Amino acid sequence: MDFPKYDINKYDSKRMVAIPAALFGIALVIVIITFAMTGMPVTPGIDFAGGTAVTIHTDDTKEEIIAFYDGYNLKAIDEGIGSGGYYLKFGPMSNEEMMKFNAYTLAEYPDASIDQIGANFGATLQSQAMWAIFIAFIGMAVVVFIAFRKIIPAVTVVCAGIADITITAAVMNIVGIELSLATTAALLMLIGYSVDSNILLTTKVLKRQGTLEEKLSGAFRTGIIMTTTTLGAIVAMFIVAFIGQVPTLYNIAAVLIIGLITDIIFTWVFNAGILRLYFAKMEEKPQYTPKQPKKNIKGAKQ
Repeated sequence: MDFPKYDINKYDSKRMVAIPAALFGIALVIVIITFAMTGMPVTPGIDFAGGTAVTIHTDDTKEEIIAFYDGYNLKAIDEGIGSGGYYLKFGPMSNEEMMKFNAYTLAEYPDASIDQIGANFGATLQSQAMWAIFIAFIGMAVVVFIAFRKIIPAVTVVCAGIADITITAAVMNIVGIELSLATTAALLMLIGYSVDSNILLTTKVLKRQGTLEEKLSGAFRTGIIMTTTTLGAIVAMFIVAFIGQVPTLYNIAAVLIIGLITDIIFTWVFNAGILRLYFAKMEEKPQYTPKQPKKNIKGAKQ
């Protein structure tokens, strides 16, 4: 079976740019609304908002657990698959309330695991996480501009990275994945994945010999194999984490899957469309041919 070929001539360049740009616009609106409501681009989890997380293994039904914690601020309850496990999230509590809560929980579920994060500590983590993402983007932009030294290709790589993170954040808000230390790490990983695939495409197009179509096809073959291999491994991790009830790995895998699919769109549709328009513009510019100096023939007759 032949590997699928990337024939950019089938598509209109402006439409290739416009469709991902529209997706980015919608995602940006969702992120802005979430930021206005929560103070974060993605709904913060316990790590950033503060609160209490409880993991229990019981034969009780979900309804019975909700009834048991009727007097507490139970925000969410996630059910495991096949193991009778539940992951409960509660709002922030005072120290006195927390002591009563611990005693109340352990009396009913002696094997329960209880973790608490204070609101002040969560706010500190929020600030550190935002700085980490900001510094990662600045570092990415500096490296890209040094590598290419051409404004449009370099800006396109940076914009693709920003769009990748923004759309991933918007989808996280839609499907209910909260921002935690684990998902923040996944977002930072996505910056690396996005830059890697876009630099691969841009480098092959700018620095390799051949027609634009040949260079795009070669870059696509290499890049899509890299991305789909990574995506396959992450899907496997997602399935294992889902079945085995490992919330941290489950959330990391879910964020990476969303981000890698987004990266495919912005690398091979948006970035490729921009590069095609860029080369078309360059070909329209008249080429400057310097004048040749007149040769001085020695021994010419006077």
